[in-house]
Amino acid sequence: MREYLKFYINGAWVDPVTPKTLAVINPATEAAAGHISMGSAADVDLAVKAARAAFASYSQMSVADRIALLERVIGEYKIRYNDMAAAITEEMGAPAVLAQKAQAAMGVGHLQTALGVLKTYEFQELRGTTLISKEPIGVCGLITPWNWPINQIAAKVAPALATGCTMVLKPSEIAPFSAQIWTEILHAAGVPAGVFNLVNGDGPTVGAAISCHPEVDMVSFTGSTRAGIDVARNAAPTVKRVHQELGGKSPNIILEDADFKRAITNGVRGVMGNSGQSCNAPTRMLVPNSRMAEALAIAKEAAEATTVGDPASGAALGPVISATQWDKIQALINKGIEEGATVVAGGPGKPAGLETGYYVKPTVLAHVTNEQTVAREEIFGPVLTIIGYDTIDEAVQIANDTPYGLAAYISGTDVEATRKVASRLRAGQVNINSAGPDFMAPFGGFKQSGNGREWGDHAFAEFLETKAILGFAPKAAA
Repeated sequence: MREYLKFYINGAWVDPVTPKTLAVINPATEAAAGHISMGSAADVDLAVKAARAAFASYSQMSVADRIALLERVIGEYKIRYNDMAAAITEEMGAPAVLAQKAQAAMGVGHLQTALGVLKTYEFQELRGTTLISKEPIGVCGLITPWNWPINQIAAKVAPALATGCTMVLKPSEIAPFSAQIWTEILHAAGVPAGVFNLVNGDGPTVGAAISCHPEVDMVSFTGSTRAGIDVARNAAPTVKRVHQELGGKSPNIILEDADFKRAITNGVRGVMGNSGQSCNAPTRMLVPNSRMAEALAIAKEAAEATTVGDPASGAALGPVISATQWDKIQALINKGIEEGATVVAGGPGKPAGLETGYYVKPTVLAHVTNEQTVAREEIFGPVLTIIGYDTIDEAVQIANDTPYGLAAYISGTDVEATRKVASRLRAGQVNINSAGPDFMAPFGGFKQSGNGREWGDHAFAEFLETKAILGFAPKAAA
C-alpha cells in the first residue's frame, strides 16, 4: 500500500494546508493500491510562490549547468527505472511489458531528447544591430493526465527545465504514483529548491487554481478537450500562455494498393495498445468499399488474437483506468450498435473469466458512417470503427470531417500518392506506413485537438518568450 500524503514544495516534502485524502484504485483488482493527499488553492499558492522565488536565479543558470542538471536527472531516472515501470502498472493497469518497454521508456526518451536539443539550441540571434533573445517564460503550471502518465510529465518538465523555467506539476489524481517517483528522481538529482513543485489534487480544485493563478505565466495541459476548454477559460483573465494537447479521433486511410494484411493488422494493434487509451490512436479506419469484406476478415482476426488479462500475465491488454471509463466505453459500444454498426469482434461486456477489473473486449465495429456517435466521439478504449469509401477524395473528406486534428495515418505502396494524401490531411502529425516514433517530431493538434507542440526542439518554443534588444550592437562605421 503506497501512502503519498505530502506535497513537494520548495525542495521539501510538506503536509497539505488542509488534510484530505483520496484512495488510488488499482484498475486490475478494483482495490485501493494507496492514498494521496488532495490539494487546495492554498497549496497551489505556496508552490507557485516557491517557483516564483526560484525563477530569479534558475532563469539565469548557464546552459552548461542546465546540461549537467539534465544529465544527473537522466542518471537518477535510470536508477529508478524499474520502480517507475512498476508504479505505472499499479496505478493504471499497463501490462508489465508495456510499462517496461514503452511507458517508462518515454521518460528517458524525453529527457535525453531535451538534453540533446539544449546542447545546440540557439537562444540568441543578432540581426543587424538588434539582438533577438529567447528567454524562459517564467513559472509554468503543468497539468497531466493518466493514460501515459510519465510520458506526458517528461514531455513538459524536460523542456521546461532545459529552458530555465520553474514549475508546479499537478498529475492525474487517479494515476499519481509515477509522479511521486519522478519527483523523488528530481530531488535526488539536485534540482534547486523551488524549481520543481508537486501538488496532487483534482482538476476543478488544483487544476483551476493553477490555471487562474496570477503568478503562473504559462499553463500546459494535456487531457480531454472538455477540460482543456475549462483551463483556457480560467487562464484568460490573466492573459497567460495556454498550451494544450487534447483529444483525437484519428483517421487511418488504407489505400487501395496497401498491403492489407500488414496495414489493417497494424491499424488494429494501434487502436488496442494501452487498452485504447491513447489520444492519437487510429480509431477510424477508412477502407475501400471494394475490399471491405477482406478488410473486415483481417481486422476480426487481429482483434481476436489480442489477449486481455492481468498486467502480470503477459497479456497484450490490461484493464482500462476506472469504472467510470469502463462505463463510458460500454455506453458508446452499445450506442454504436443502436445506430446500426455491426460488431465484427468483441462487443459489450467483460471478457470471459475477467469479472474483477475494468477489462474491455477488443472491439471492432463495421458498417459505420462518419455521422454516427462512435465515429464522432473519442471512446478512449480498445474500440475500432471501420468506415468505407469509394474514392481518395471521399476518404480525405471523411478523414478531415471531425472536430479533432491530432493525428492521421495512411498506408499504401505508391510513395507519391501517400505523400499527396498526407499533404491534404488536417492533423498535427501524419504517419505513413506505420512509421516508428520520432522524439524530434513535433506532437500536437489542429482544431479542437489543441494548440502548440511538444517533443524535440519545437517543445522549447512553448517555454520561451522572445525579446528584441534594439541597439545591442553598434552600427558599422560609415
